[in-house]
This record gives sequence, structure tokens and C-alpha cells, in this order.
Amino acid sequence: MIDDPDVALVLECRAGNRQAFERLLVRYERPIFNAAFRILNHREDATDVTQTVFLKAYEHLDRFDPNQRFFSWIYRIAVNESMDVANGRKRVGAEVEMDELVSDRDGPDENASKEQLDAGMQAALMALKPDYRTLIVLKHVQDCSYEEIAAILECPVKTVKSRLFTARQALCGVLAQRGLV
Repeated sequence: MIDDPDVALVLECRAGNRQAFERLLVRYERPIFNAAFRILNHREDATDVTQTVFLKAYEHLDRFDPNQRFFSWIYRIAVNESMDVANGRKRVGAEVEMDELVSDRDGPDENASKEQLDAGMQAALMALKPDYRTLIVLKHVQDCSYEEIAAILECPVKTVKSRLFTARQALCGVLAQRGLV
């Protein structure tokens, strides 16, 4: 897997090249933040998780197996950190902060519509158990494959499919209960 540019950057980091880690940070900072934000629904917590993820990744680069995908490894750290924060505090009636995820290219009407839809979906996601929320975010927001999710969550693909089915059912139930489907 040395052909993988991420693995090459990790190996450069291990050799003392700090700029290589900065390139990894630039590549993955936004996706890690977005995943944490969707799981936690709180900008400051997602920012803290993102910083913690990169700090832990840097401190433990020696534990990264170059035969694995860096993406899966760093997302696993992000999911663990997000789950720790989500399980450490329960936000009841948390406000929805969606302005980070709205495009600047659309007009005000389109943005308002997207914000309403995103707010409804985010509120429904927050009503799910953190485990289910994480699966939905990885599959449908981060667009991870079943294999990638299995690597991130360190479980078999069959388990991912089964749990994702249950998570989708739970999400549909919440959306139906709120009149969104």
C-alpha cells in the first residue's frame, strides 16, 4: 500500500517531516469535523474532537499499520472521540447549528429550504442512539462504503449492514413521528 499517498505521508511523518502531517491535516480536517458535527450537533464540541483526533493521530503514528488505509484509521479515532463526547453528555433540546453545512452558492430561498431540511434531519439524527447516528453519518453523510465502515468500526461487513438497516429503520421511525416523511 505504499502507492497510497496517505501512507507515504505517514511514513514521511515518521521520518520527521512535519509538513507531511500538515498535508494530512489539510486533507482530512474538514471531513473529520463534519462527521463529528453530525454526530454531536455542536460546533465547539466538533472542533474540540477534530483537534483531539489530530493530536492523537500525530502522537500515535507509530501504531498506524501501513497495510491499512489511513482514512479508516483516522476515522476510527474520530468516531471513538465523538462517541466519548456524545456519551459523556446528553444534549436535550440542543439547538441545530447548520450554517456550517449550507452552500454559499445558492440563493437565500434555497439556503433557507436546505437549512430547514438539514435542521429536521439533524434533529432526527440526534434523537437516535449515538451508535446508530454514527452509522448513518458514515454511510450517508460521509459516503463511506460498507467495507470502509467495517474497517472504521472494526467489525464484519455483515454486522455493519445489519446495524445500518436497524439504524435506518430507527431514523425512518423518528422522521415519520415528526411528520417529515
